[in-house]
This record gives sequence, structure tokens and C-alpha cells, in this order.
Amino acid sequence: MKTQRPEQELTWSWGHRPRSALDRVKAMAPPPPPPLTASTPLLHGEFGSYPARGPRFALTLTPQALHIQRLRPKPEARPRGGLVLLAEVSGCCTLRSRSPSDSAAYFCIYTYPRGRRGGRRRAARTFRADGAATYEENRAEAQRWATALTCLLRGLPLPGDGEITPDLLPRPPRLLLLVNPFGGRGLAWQWCKNHVLPMISEAGLSFNLIQTERHNHARELVQGLSLSEWDGIVTVSGDGLLYEVLNGLLERPDWEEAVKTPVGILPCGSGNALAGAVNQHGGFEPALGIDLLLNCSLLLCRGGSHPLDLLSVTLASGSRCFSFLSVAWGFVSDVDIQSERFRALGSARFTLGTVLGLATLHTYRGRLSYLPATVEPASPAPAHGLPRAKSELTLAPGPAPPVAHSPLHRSVSDLPLPLPQPALTSPGSPEPPPILSLNGGGPELAGDWGGAGDAPLSPDPLLPSPPGSPKAAQLSPITEGASEMPASSGLPPPTPDARVAISAGGPPDHLLPPLGTPLPPGWVTMEGDFVLILAISPSHLGADLVAAPHARFDDGLVHLCWVRGGISRAALLRLFLAMERGSHFSLGCPQLGYAAARAFRLEPLTPRGVLTVDGEQVEYGPLQAQVHPGLGTLLTGPSGCPGREP
Repeated sequence: MKTQRPEQELTWSWGHRPRSALDRVKAMAPPPPPPLTASTPLLHGEFGSYPARGPRFALTLTPQALHIQRLRPKPEARPRGGLVLLAEVSGCCTLRSRSPSDSAAYFCIYTYPRGRRGGRRRAARTFRADGAATYEENRAEAQRWATALTCLLRGLPLPGDGEITPDLLPRPPRLLLLVNPFGGRGLAWQWCKNHVLPMISEAGLSFNLIQTERHNHARELVQGLSLSEWDGIVTVSGDGLLYEVLNGLLERPDWEEAVKTPVGILPCGSGNALAGAVNQHGGFEPALGIDLLLNCSLLLCRGGSHPLDLLSVTLASGSRCFSFLSVAWGFVSDVDIQSERFRALGSARFTLGTVLGLATLHTYRGRLSYLPATVEPASPAPAHGLPRAKSELTLAPGPAPPVAHSPLHRSVSDLPLPLPQPALTSPGSPEPPPILSLNGGGPELAGDWGGAGDAPLSPDPLLPSPPGSPKAAQLSPITEGASEMPASSGLPPPTPDARVAISAGGPPDHLLPPLGTPLPPGWVTMEGDFVLILAISPSHLGADLVAAPHARFDDGLVHLCWVRGGISRAALLRLFLAMERGSHFSLGCPQLGYAAARAFRLEPLTPRGVLTVDGEQVEYGPLQAQVHPGLGTLLTGPSGCPGREP
């Protein structure tokens, strides 16, 4: 079996353990475009099938897909399932027969292709390496294919010369999974157990999973973590849990290093706005529910991260919190908070809340001021033409200024932490439990690796546990009491109407004067009656609402959208329906406005109302915010447009 080598090496990996959080960011930066074309063959060989009585196949591995062609008993003129896109592969493993007389080795890949109706379904394909006389030679061939495929999936470099051996693979990445079991319709834990854990086990990722038990539990937890032992923190919930994690990291004494810890999100909540943006960044079609979760899980398995802009929000009391998503006032915040009582409906709560909000449409008088961006954002498609904001006052734009807790429980892990529940491990890791059920109700390992009349197959790990791996090194226990935080955090007491905790750390806001003082030259101010004002960082306001279609995770901008009073209910409904496609700016609605800014100040002049930060209600009153470009790091997976090879 002949191997064609790439001309150059890739430089990005999901699994190296850098020495600091900054090193982790550099190591997990998106890879440069590979020098190979999508159809360049890397490996080619002939394999049997499992059970052994099945057909034989010719396999060809390219940078984007695994091509499968049936050779015997009869070649297919139009092969079905003959192309496995790597964008749909979660991982692979090598197996061996439990029959002592079987000298073949086996190579299994786990895929999540789309069905005819668009949904993903798990499929496992097992191939038999039997071209050599001895098991050791066949095992080496199966491991060569598994190693090459794993390197492609994780963006690890393949050697320009030399053999492809399991020694190329570093130790598995270590992820801390935080699950809100009450997320969405209360299905978060079930979805995690049935879909997330099997997939990341198939990918060979190591994890420790903790179910949160109360509000701000995740926030308290991350303050006591030894972050050097983790390659990423992933929330399995809605947007609220990630808000807790980021603000908890920024409250640590070492916040400058801590906030660079890569964070990810697997959507099991109601809104799932950031997951919608990650899904779009990965090149997938818009998705909801289980399909969105599977898409984001596939991207997480591939590895890769992106700088994430964070918005520091100063409230009327002088307290400060950090936002990765949005600040809202008016219709959007009203719907968000008033629909809380319909949380059991999942994402449908927002639909019902919107209908009720339209029936009782309010306008709010207020003043919005902002510091315009010095660099124009990337131009959206022609259909997304954005109206430009104009000051309604006599301000002429000038030069911009220069720029005690209960112990943890309900945990699941494949790391040797002192946890009360049994461990889960990936199929390719040492000593895996052979009864781990995949995708809840889906085929078990024995079902994937065995057939009637054939000896069942056992996992055959690519590598023994290397020094420093999770199986060989004991990690520090996760605690909430004796943390790396000082005894007194210095946090101000919460205000009666504020539901969101406040962050005391983080960088200074050099663009913002104190609240209540005049703004410097260069700011634009408008005052009037508004139906809504929305300040958003990523592209999505919900999994299926593209509020700022041209926004990027690290564009250094906050995207301001507002709707003035005088808009009809029908016109407002049309805006939100068009927002599902990101085409609301093309409607030519005169009440809709937009501006890209680096900082803003919002002053409600109506005595009563609702303000939200990342969907959580905060104290009502004046607030101001500034963008801190690339302050955080988001696990996004590779960017691109998954599709068929040319």
C-alpha cells in the first residue's frame, strides 16, 4: 500500500499541551491553508469488511474525505456511501478480533452523515486489514490509517518523509465539561449522555464532567481550578452557563492568564445564540436542537480556536460584568425575561414571547451614545445593506480618543479524579468499558464490532498511556473551597433587582469616562423613542436569528441595532422573520438603524423597563460598555464550508 506524502506540514494541533494559556492560544490558532488540494491522495489501500464474508473495498484518504470503492464481489457503477467527508467524522479506532486464529486487524471510523431529511445519524464503518500474514503487520497498517485520519481530523502535521506511526499523536486533550441539567426543556443531561459523551469519546478526547447545581455554581467552580491541567472548558447548556464561566475566570487574581483558557459551548439551552454563530463559522447549514448540538460537537472534536471579543458592561451602581453576546433594552429584553415562565417549551418560549410582546408593544424613551468604529466592518452581502446612523444632536464627530460552598458531586470523568461515579472512556483509550452505549439507543460497541457468526472485536489502543497522560498523571482535585482566590473577593453586594453576578476583575475601560460625566469628542448621540436597542458582539441573537450577519468573533466591534418608535406590529414581525435569514437590513425599514462602535452608553429616560446582559436581567438604569478585542478564546473548530470535494 503506497503512501503519498504532503509537501509541507500543518502547524496547528488539538492536543499539544503548551506551558501557558497564551501558548495554548497560539498552539490552537486556526491552521494556514494546506498546500495540498482537496483531492490529493494521502493513503490508498485494499481492505476487507467486517464480517469477513462481506465485500472488499479500495480506500483512498484525502485531506477532506475518505473515498470508499467496492471491489468484490462486483464493483459498483454508482457507489452509495462511497464518500465520507472528514467534516462528518468524529473519530476512529483500531480493533482486534477476540478469536486467537484471526490474524487480521480492524480499522473503525465513526461518522455522522446527514439523512435525506437533513438530520444527522451516527454510523460506524469497520474495515479489515488482512493483507499481511501476521497480526502485527496488519495491526501496523490499521494503525497507520487510524493515525493519518486522526492527524487530519485534529490538524496535526503529517511527516513529509518517514513513517506514519502512532508516535505522531500527542496525549488526548483534557476538557472540563460543565452541564446544566435544567438547560432548555430539562433535557441537557439526557442529550449530553446520549450524544455528547459518546462523540467526544469516539474522538479520543479526555474529559471530566460536572453537573451544576445552582445559579453561579460554574462561576464559583472556575475560580478554584488549576487551569494548567485543562486544555479547555466546555459548557453543555445555553448561553447563561458560559456567561458564568467567563466572568468567573475574570474574577481570578490571575485573570489576564485565566481568561485565555479556551472555552466552548455545546448547545442544550433555549437561545443558543453563540452556538448558532459557531455553527455558521464552521460552514454548516443553519440548524436547531439535536442537529445543532451534533454540528457543534463535531467541530469541538476537530479542535481549533478563535479569539473572542468581550464587552465590559458598567452598570448604574458602578459594578461591572463581561458579556460575550449582547446587551438589550426594550422589545428583545422584554421577550427574553417575560418568556422565562415558558422555559419548559425550550426555544419555542421565544416564539410565544414574541407573539405576546407584539400584542403589548411598548416604546421607551432613551438616549444612545456611541464611539464609531475607526475601521468599517467587513461589508455584508449587497442584500444586507446597513443604514448608517446620524446624530440627531449638534455634536460634530471629532477625533476619537486613543485607543463557603458544598463539595462537588454528580460528576463523570475519564480522568483519575476523586469522583464518586464510574468513569467513562473513549473506545480507543486503554482499558475501555466494552458496554458503553453510544448515542443512547444506538448500536453498542459490541454491535459495531461484532456480527452473527463472527468473533467479536475488542478495542486496540493506538498508544499506551504516555508519561504525563491523564492515565499516568494524577490531576489536582477540583474544589470550590480552597481556591486560588483570596479570602475576600471584594465584590459589591448585589442590588435587589439584579439577577446577574458582577465581575470585579478584568482590564480597564480606557475609552469610557465615568457614568454621569460628559462624553469626549468623537461620540455620536441620539435621543428619542425606541422599541428596542440591541448591542451585539457575534452574528447571532439566537440559534436561528442572525442579527449582525457580517459580525465576526474578533472584529473588535460592538454592533448596535435599534428600532425607533412608530413602527407597526406587522413591520416589526417582518423584521424578525427576515432576521432568520440575516436579511432584515434589506427590507428598507425606516425605523431600523445600525452602527458599528467600539464603545457605547445607554441612558434610559423611561422610569421602568428591563435591561439584559447575555439574556440575564441586570439593574435598570444608565449603563455603558466597551469592547475588549480578543480578550477571550473560543473553541470553534475549523472554519470553512463543509461540502463535497470538487
